[in-house]
Amino acid sequence: MESSRARRRRRGRPSRRRPFLCAALAVVAVGGATAGGTVCVRERARSGNAAVSSAATLPASPSAGAGEEASVEPVTEPAVDRDALLSGAMARVAVPSGARVSVAVLETDSGGSAVYGDAAFDTASIVKVDILAALLLRAQDAGRGLTAAERAYAEKMIENSDNASATALWHTIGGAAGLDAANARFGLNATSGGADGLWGLTRTTAADQLVLLRQVFGEDSRLSAASRAYVRGLMESVRADQRWGVSAAARGGSSALKNGWLPRGTTGLWDVNSVGRVTVDGTGYLVAVLSDGTRSQAEGVALVEAAAKAAVSAFTAG
Repeated sequence: MESSRARRRRRGRPSRRRPFLCAALAVVAVGGATAGGTVCVRERARSGNAAVSSAATLPASPSAGAGEEASVEPVTEPAVDRDALLSGAMARVAVPSGARVSVAVLETDSGGSAVYGDAAFDTASIVKVDILAALLLRAQDAGRGLTAAERAYAEKMIENSDNASATALWHTIGGAAGLDAANARFGLNATSGGADGLWGLTRTTAADQLVLLRQVFGEDSRLSAASRAYVRGLMESVRADQRWGVSAAARGGSSALKNGWLPRGTTGLWDVNSVGRVTVDGTGYLVAVLSDGTRSQAEGVALVEAAAKAAVSAFTAG
């Protein structure tokens, strides 16, 4: 039986704190994702109260003694800076002297996106996708489908880039005011309809065009499933000589797109733009490329295609 003196000595003995040992957990694959963390083990110190830290990997079998406590502190993986990756990819694109280019891209599976440049550009004929989206939204509000005449105009406007059809539908949606009203509902905040009936001089940004593409190709949209399918079908059916642009980034899959090109009468320089969806090795990407200031349409097409490839490479490289 413990003596009174022994009990007094034991009660008066100072408590010994447990040092805090940390070691990195191995990354473990779980359901296609990875989880990682830091294990911190508190174990009874053999001498003194000093905290001990370790960066050594934990042994395969636990070595902690009885009474040890373990906890896992999750470590958040650093977010991938897609904008920086896209900027790096674009730094390798040869931009002709005096020209400008801006690009936005979104990977449809992950929802990750990146934007390079925030300048506004004239749309030229890519606005025809916006005109059709506004027309379909207007028809939805009225609880009706498109008329036979509207469908005929829409098909010629997208598949053949017919300007007369675009002008007819521009008036149907209420011109610039009607386009701006629809875009406010779509979430386009930096796009303004062309004044004086000049729909090709609508101003927009690559980021806003990406928002519009999400309305056409995504499910979280103001457009109904039927309306989205209709626009996509037309963009997949543009005539062969207009299938340049963002389609250059496609690999092993189809593409849906609309291009715009406009020579400027005062300078002789070109606006060349391309927007759409491409598939690369089974993964979908929404891509918008805007450019101006090239000396010819061919030079503008080459710039747009190089930018589209760079945009996708920011997601696929490595």
